[in-house]
Amino acid sequence: MGRVVITGGAGFLGSHLCDAFIERGDSVVCLDNLITGRMENIEHLEGSADFEFIFHDVSEHISIDGDVDVVMHWASPASVPDYLAAPIQTLKVGSLGTHNALGLAKAKDATFMISSTSEVYGDPAVHPQPESYWGHVNPVGPRGCYDEAKRFAEAMVMAYHRHHGLDTRIVRIFNTYGPRMKPRDGRVVTNFIRQALQGEALTIYGDGTQTRSFCYVDDEIRGFLALLDSDIHDPVNIGNPGEFTMLELAEVVLEVTNSDSELIFEPLPIDDPMQRQPDITVAKTKLGWEPRIDLREGVRRTAEHFVSLGVDTL
Repeated sequence: MGRVVITGGAGFLGSHLCDAFIERGDSVVCLDNLITGRMENIEHLEGSADFEFIFHDVSEHISIDGDVDVVMHWASPASVPDYLAAPIQTLKVGSLGTHNALGLAKAKDATFMISSTSEVYGDPAVHPQPESYWGHVNPVGPRGCYDEAKRFAEAMVMAYHRHHGLDTRIVRIFNTYGPRMKPRDGRVVTNFIRQALQGEALTIYGDGTQTRSFCYVDDEIRGFLALLDSDIHDPVNIGNPGEFTMLELAEVVLEVTNSDSELIFEPLPIDDPMQRQPDITVAKTKLGWEPRIDLREGVRRTAEHFVSLGVDTL
């Protein structure tokens, strides 16, 4: 058994991480200030002897009593509407929050792992994106608060690894979806499913030919744990290399939900990337990991979760 601290543990991915570690036999300390996280995501863990929740903003100093074996730094707004609504907090959690979480790992002699993002590649000029690609990011654009926070965080992690000898991991997450996403978080999968279930028109930004690669949450969590259990310190892409246009995604959602919703088109947001697809050669060869759940099955599971919430609450 180990003791794991997870920042942002009440969020979409953070809460699934809490479950995964507890299932492995570890105990979990979950830190979250609930700006974007939700207690509903972790309420099933309340009362467990292996789980502790602490309301805390990790941009402030982090103090945890007792031993800590692993620090997983997952705190940050992640959807575009969330970080555009809280740009300064997003920059602070990527900089001060990362520094504080690294300080905790150093003080406890714990392994440290950070959730970075495919957004470090920006609107990529290389396709698909390998970890060796340095990216094409607009640092002063509206999305820069998230992109640059994560790029800085990666640099901070590598500095702690090289200068202090800290045992670190960096995962670059591509689009992930599944149960516990907020129906109105502004991400395309949730938008499409919610709109289809409610009989609304599906909103497509641009002409729908831009592409993304979507990884179901169960596969993503397996990838996180495989990387944590490795000895790889450089960034690793964890995502599904299956690439779809937004029009193709809309067709899958309409089919899975049996919806006859129409499509409407809106202008493309500023700095919205036209392509995004991970090169997962490193994950496949060094971790033995690749995704198993295809898009149609993942959308079906996510839609079933939304239905369980009640269409009127979406």
